[in-house]
Amino acid sequence: MKVLSVTSEVFPLVKTGGLADVTGSLPKALEPLGVETTTLLPGYPTVMKQLANPLPLLVFDDLLGERATLLHVQMNGLNLLVLDAPTLYDRPGGPYVDDAGNDHPDNWKRFAALSLAGAEIAAGALPGWQPDLVQTHDWQSALTSVYMREMGLSVPSVLTIHNIAFQGQFSAGLLTALGLRTDLYSTDCLEYFGDISFLKGGLQMADAITTVSPTYAREILTPRFGMGMDGVLNERVSVLRGIVNGIDLDIWDPATDPHLPSTYTSSSLRRKRENRAVLTERFGIDGNDDGPIFSAVSRLTWQKGMDMLAETADEVIWSGGKVIVFGRGDPAIERQLLEVASRHPGRMAVHIGYDEPTAHLIHGGSDAIVQPSRFEPCGLTQLYALRYGCVPVVSRTGGLSETIIDANDAAMSARVATGFQFHPVTTDGLRMALRRAIQAYENPKQWARLQNQGMKAKFSWERSAQQYAAVYASLTKKSANAPADGGRRMAF
Repeated sequence: MKVLSVTSEVFPLVKTGGLADVTGSLPKALEPLGVETTTLLPGYPTVMKQLANPLPLLVFDDLLGERATLLHVQMNGLNLLVLDAPTLYDRPGGPYVDDAGNDHPDNWKRFAALSLAGAEIAAGALPGWQPDLVQTHDWQSALTSVYMREMGLSVPSVLTIHNIAFQGQFSAGLLTALGLRTDLYSTDCLEYFGDISFLKGGLQMADAITTVSPTYAREILTPRFGMGMDGVLNERVSVLRGIVNGIDLDIWDPATDPHLPSTYTSSSLRRKRENRAVLTERFGIDGNDDGPIFSAVSRLTWQKGMDMLAETADEVIWSGGKVIVFGRGDPAIERQLLEVASRHPGRMAVHIGYDEPTAHLIHGGSDAIVQPSRFEPCGLTQLYALRYGCVPVVSRTGGLSETIIDANDAAMSARVATGFQFHPVTTDGLRMALRRAIQAYENPKQWARLQNQGMKAKFSWERSAQQYAAVYASLTKKSANAPADGGRRMAF
């Protein structure tokens, strides 16, 4: 089976969060199942710099008014198509925001063009190659299935929701510029509270909808978590399925990780102390005592609960612990965390930024990872933490509730606990969970048991990839048995 995956980021070329990890690792997990994935992504400057001898395949002379070249390259075990459109992607800043943290004003065109290119490829724009199915991810590529439907394609499409809070909401006046009929501005397609939403269009037009954990699939059917899309999702609940994310066990392996000063396994956990020494020196943390190190590797946002961490960090430090925060996000929350850190030199460090090697070192040297998300579709950080014997402290929501077994008395007695959950998701809830973790840390045998149980947890892509492959097979079978569609091709 040939699958075209359309995405705005893929690891290791470009990453802002878990989306890139999924789009970079899922294709490798699907390959043994007979699913060959080709991934289409934008040619951001950081992507273009990493391409070695890309092969030009196709030129789009007028892709929503812009000229673009489709490049092909194979790297890092991935088969990639890169949309090289300098007027859309060659600019400072990140994939979605400029250097000042503001959305690129033409994001509507940048990701509509990506989606349209995906639809054209699905329609057979590449001689001799056409996908059996198209996989899209979040709002940035959700419009692909709308364009495909307008073209009358019988190729099925799947939309995966990684975070429903991001919806691609723009002015309805852009419909003509998007090359779409004005009657698509309707409640059963793109109309969304007086605007248009790329995500809503994708939810309406995709043949199947997946999200990144079964719990999140249930949560987004409610007004609290559905972020305004719960009505649409309840209408389409028959094609909605939650499939929990996996992790790339080759990249995240403490036994072979090149980013760790000292590699280790569950039977040599004592070697984490060597990583701890390097970590404390790197972040300017006092390494002369054995107090637990609680770290957060996260976007520093309200969703991730980082304001609650700022409100509880004092107590962690007063209890003998240390705190490391690594990430970037909301400037107000960044300032809040930096202010707390300024009160505790040598006990708390906040670094605004992100790089992959440091994230690995934090997991390899910390005692606990704190993830107090107010909502969390799946979460990957807690899975990396488990793999590295770094005990997670998480809120009981979304994929966090499914992947961490709370260290209550029953779970500890049964020797199945892997971390600490808290609910309700409030500052006081987090405070109680941190207290429980600190108390557990004071019992070295109990803490070592939690570490070992976490490292034994199975979160490879194997089972999840089988579920994706089953969804794909079901859709392609239906498509093969469906009557020919007399739809039209779009002209641009």
